Amino acid sequence: MRIARLATSTGPSYAVADAAGWQHIVDPFADRLQYTGASTAFEDAVLLAPADPRVLLGIAQNRGNNDHVLPIQAWYKSPHSVTGPEARVAIVRDVGTVNIEGELAVVIGRHASKLTPENALDAVLGYTIANDVTNVDQVPIDEKNFQSKSGANYTPLGPWIETDIADPESVPTGVAINGVVLAESGSFNLGSTVVQTLVYVTGWLDLEAGDVIMTGAPRTYLPVVPGDRVDISLGGIGTLSSTIV
Repeated sequence: MRIARLATSTGPSYAVADAAGWQHIVDPFADRLQYTGASTAFEDAVLLAPADPRVLLGIAQNRGNNDHVLPIQAWYKSPHSVTGPEARVAIVRDVGTVNIEGELAVVIGRHASKLTPENALDAVLGYTIANDVTNVDQVPIDEKNFQSKSGANYTPLGPWIETDIADPESVPTGVAINGVVLAESGSFNLGSTVVQTLVYVTGWLDLEAGDVIMTGAPRTYLPVVPGDRVDISLGGIGTLSSTIV
């Protein structure tokens, strides 16, 4: 099932896709979906970020890309940095290189506390795409990722939540800049699996429906400059696009 969050004249509305378009629903986190009767044609839909998290976490890549060792390391990113598909991302100037990072993002579906490997995926509503924009040259002087990650619109999410991902540990990822694919990898190259990440995070922090965990960039990060068009594609989900300004 594909779940989107749409802009409407009365505010954001969740909807699910069928052959006819987007069918509006009351609450995507309910045990049984309740339809409002409203619908929006695909071509008329204005997509927002598909989740509006109170908690937005990133996961450091502890194998291969740096000197950290396990256990997994999580860090907070401000939910105020979240934006939706087709966003214009104004990068912070004069702070060095800015990278985009294509990532699989997990959207939590219910209260999640002290998950185990056996039940971790039961707490997941679905998966979306994250672009974790980063002022990468700030990282050496900013160990908590505040200066490096806090720009306005620095976290495009979307285009929707896909609930039918059979194996989140094997989702392919491709990143294109200005129409040219420059990075290809997938969740199979992450330093920690999706399940390991969920167990780790909820061992320390309770999560609630709508919270988002970005699982990390498995060599899917690239430098960008103003004018670049970024397309991040994840198998089984779709493509998240944004423009750097």
